[in-house]
Amino acid sequence: MSKLVTIFGGSGFVGRYIARRMAKEGWRVRVAVRNPNEALHVKPYGVVGQVEPVFCNIRDDASVAAAMQGADAAVNCVGTFSKGGRNNFSAVQAEGATRIARIAAEQGVGQLVHISSIGANAEAESDYSKTKAAGEAGILAHFPKAMILRPSVIFGIEDNFFNRFATMAIWSGPVLPIVGADTKFQPVYIDDVAQAAVAGVLGKAKPGVYELGGPDVLSFREMMTVMLGVIRRRRLIVNLPWFAARALAFGLGIANFLTLGIIPALITADQIKDLRVDNVAHEGVPGLKELGIEPRAIGAVLPDYLWRFRPSGQYSEIKASAKNLKA
Repeated sequence: MSKLVTIFGGSGFVGRYIARRMAKEGWRVRVAVRNPNEALHVKPYGVVGQVEPVFCNIRDDASVAAAMQGADAAVNCVGTFSKGGRNNFSAVQAEGATRIARIAAEQGVGQLVHISSIGANAEAESDYSKTKAAGEAGILAHFPKAMILRPSVIFGIEDNFFNRFATMAIWSGPVLPIVGADTKFQPVYIDDVAQAAVAGVLGKAKPGVYELGGPDVLSFREMMTVMLGVIRRRRLIVNLPWFAARALAFGLGIANFLTLGIIPALITADQIKDLRVDNVAHEGVPGLKELGIEPRAIGAVLPDYLWRFRPSGQYSEIKASAKNLKA
């Protein structure tokens, strides 16, 4: 019988790519999520019955144990940007991650891969980064041979980064406001992250911490400049001062609360704290190179999915060709 991997959060942005690659490796894939009916899109990744969504609440021991029963390996992709509610930073990123590692050890799971963040730091100002670090500590305490992946900002067709700012560029008029314009990032392609996780599941990589970044180290402003070039829109990139950003986050938070979430909190005070710190791989920490993965640059990938934000969308290239013919 083929081996079984349980992927917690396996229907999300990162998890679905890992699920797809594990199915191609011939493994059975159990996708553990809170809403299995919303994860049916993972089923076609393999043959009938190979990839199955199952219910799991990582805040509950019995639920995690049931989802991991009989698994040869486990991958934790669950994370959150929500500071409040039951599925908050601490419950998901610290306690949840620790629970998965503890139960994996109790059940004798062979391999454990955890998706963290390059900014994970117990001394960080933001609660997001603090709880990421707490989750890593809890995992290593129960499963010392775990593989921990710390990616920088992840890009890909379903990302919530370049897609979000491309949408803003359409509706924001002549300017594109950002926060932390000089903060450095090392954007990494989603499938490169998935390849790294699969290497850990298959036992082809040494246990430990890996920091994953692409070939480009760019400031926030530089990333937006590349994005605007891809979508062929001219915008003045305006960097909001920190005090203005905090005031904006406070106002959006109040509006989000009063409207019961109808008005989204596009940026939070916690995210602003993270934006004050560079998000790049540290020298001396293993990364994609040590895993034998050639990272893909944003310039090679963004045109594949941001074309829809161009003024003429899918017809942009045709119009450009027509202009050349007229000339």
